[in-house]
Amino acid sequence: MRIAVDAMGGDFAPDEIVRGAVLLASEIGFADEIILVGDQPKIEAALQKTAWSGAGISIRHAGEVIAMDEHPAQAIRKKRNSSVVVCGQMVKNREVDATISAGNTGAAMAVATLNIGRIPGIERPAIATILPTQLGNCLLLDAGANVDCSPVNLLQFALMGAVYAKHALGIPDPTIGLLNIGAEESKGNELTKETYALLKKSHLRFYGNVEGKDVYDHVTDVIVCDGFVGNVALKTSEGLAEMMLSIIKENMKQFDDHILAALTPVVKGLSKKIDYAERGGALLLGVDGVSIIAHGRSNSKAIVNAIRQGISSAKSGYVNIIKQELLELSLDFK
Repeated sequence: MRIAVDAMGGDFAPDEIVRGAVLLASEIGFADEIILVGDQPKIEAALQKTAWSGAGISIRHAGEVIAMDEHPAQAIRKKRNSSVVVCGQMVKNREVDATISAGNTGAAMAVATLNIGRIPGIERPAIATILPTQLGNCLLLDAGANVDCSPVNLLQFALMGAVYAKHALGIPDPTIGLLNIGAEESKGNELTKETYALLKKSHLRFYGNVEGKDVYDHVTDVIVCDGFVGNVALKTSEGLAEMMLSIIKENMKQFDDHILAALTPVVKGLSKKIDYAERGGALLLGVDGVSIIAHGRSNSKAIVNAIRQGISSAKSGYVNIIKQELLELSLDFK
């Protein structure tokens, strides 16, 4: 696998991006290639701060950078030699198997949609994010790419989520849930009611409606919703998790050393489970190539896991499988 990494994207670029690439390339048995895309002198300077052996990493120079506050569509047209645009072009040209960026999310999405292009038949790509649950991980989409969606959009999200869950996450027969305000079929707005009917008729393993409280109980393997609802659910969950962890750590100060010693492994385990860096990034499903959007605050650990996610996603071949599954989905409604 050859993975293009936007070395200039993110709050801690290029140092943390480069450090993550070096950490992964230094692992025994690492046989893939990481291509760091961006300002070559700055990338080389960042590499000199690490213990890079010289293997597993190459550099593709891109002299422009799209800032976090720039308008995505305008920026990718004006800055065709920016790191995120060059990464996308490398995927389109099949020079690499996946691209990863922790930079301007809108720009990364615009590059994936406009430059790489959508899978034929997919109306809108969706951001798919992996959430930790009591029984492992579940996949939520859309997590923010599409504020307004049609029932057909959500049906396609369900198909793509099911394919990715099966072939990339290793879930044999993934179940699909529709995020709603109640479990009954009659609940929700027109969008969820019409989507329910489409999912029920499809060949997908549709469980039914799931409520917000069901997400972390792992009632279903894939949860589908529009991007407005998904992003609110995701950000609310992140805020709640950080608050709970902060309260736990603050209250631990009152315990003696003996109790602290017993609690510390539990808290560390909880911290790891809810840490976004453990999951790498969010996948943009529906584009004709593997595109991963990492958190803007990604540190080296998050970059390591994002690259791993890119490698495993590319190896799964989910893009071609989605193309095949779209044909079967069309048969459901003939």
